Amino acid sequence: MNNQTTLNKLAEKVSQILQEYHALKGENEMMRNEIVTLKSDCELKNQEIEKLIEDNAMKDIEIEEIVNKIESILG
Repeated sequence: MNNQTTLNKLAEKVSQILQEYHALKGENEMMRNEIVTLKSDCELKNQEIEKLIEDNAMKDIEIEEIVNKIESILG
């Protein structure tokens, strides 16, 4: 009888460990998915920043050209 009780306790502990394992496995998968999503979002933002930097550089060139034209007209 004592052996059965020990076996029941062991089975209960194994069951608890398995439940915790499955819960942590699910949480881990959710976190991985979130990381993938965040990396994707980050990459899109980096691309947008790069585009804006290029646009800004083009605007600076346009401004310089306008200033040069104005100076050539005035000068």
